[in-house]
Amino acid sequence: MTDGVRQKVLAELLGLLSLEKIEEDIFRGQSQDLGYGAVFGGQVLGQALSAASRTVPDPLCAHSLHGYFLRAGDAACAIVYMVERTRDGHSFSTRRVKAVQKGRTIFSMSASFHKLEDGFEHQDPMPEVKGPEGVESDYDKILRYADKIPKDIAKKLLYPNPIELRAINPVNPFHPVPMPPDKYVWFRATGPLPDDAATHRYILAYASDFHLVPTALYPHGKTFWSPDMQVASLDHAIWFHRDFRMDDWLLHVIHSPNAAMGRGLNRGSIYTREGKLVASVAQEGLIRQLNKS
Repeated sequence: MTDGVRQKVLAELLGLLSLEKIEEDIFRGQSQDLGYGAVFGGQVLGQALSAASRTVPDPLCAHSLHGYFLRAGDAACAIVYMVERTRDGHSFSTRRVKAVQKGRTIFSMSASFHKLEDGFEHQDPMPEVKGPEGVESDYDKILRYADKIPKDIAKKLLYPNPIELRAINPVNPFHPVPMPPDKYVWFRATGPLPDDAATHRYILAYASDFHLVPTALYPHGKTFWSPDMQVASLDHAIWFHRDFRMDDWLLHVIHSPNAAMGRGLNRGSIYTREGKLVASVAQEGLIRQLNKS
């Protein structure tokens, strides 16, 4: 992917997250097709957080969100975000957001915003893993395998991504074998971003949806590409702990503690290169095996 393409897709993402105000507390966001036809879940997360943030006073910033993916979105259509001002307090404000497409709710979210203040601090240490230098990106890996992937799938997988992803311990998509349910992924935006903390939170919400659900497949020797698997995000939660920049490398440490009844739970901790824990993530996904013969 050339630098020009990287900058173009990142500019598109920033445009998607800016949203159009069409009425008081009602916003419209365009959709981006990453090659899947359906809207990428991270896009809806980022846009919903952007819509909620537009209704909150500046001194407050997002500290948590909890969302449910209710229906697949159509990447060819815009999405309307309706914000409910649940509560405004001195230190905290709470919002509920409903994402609507074609008259149906496709996503719902609650988000809380907190005024910055001093307090006790502690965190889990970042695990010792190698840095992003020399690690092959997801895009380059797919490009290397392109001649082995069906053309219709390769076309989808090679769609330019505004987030560069470098998995340290990727599974072999053609010969997956059972592995421990742990994944380590470096990620960052593909270009420089404005000095606006809210924008970096929107883009982290967007990027946090990559690689989570497939981690629950690691112990079972399956991948997102496996033809007998139906894989989808069901819900998503993020807690923002400290400020960060999405145009510098972040490490997503993902662990899947449980899979049962066709669902897999995944937890993530996101660190800066210096080892500062900036966000925590949790997501349950559908990992339904279609053919058990």
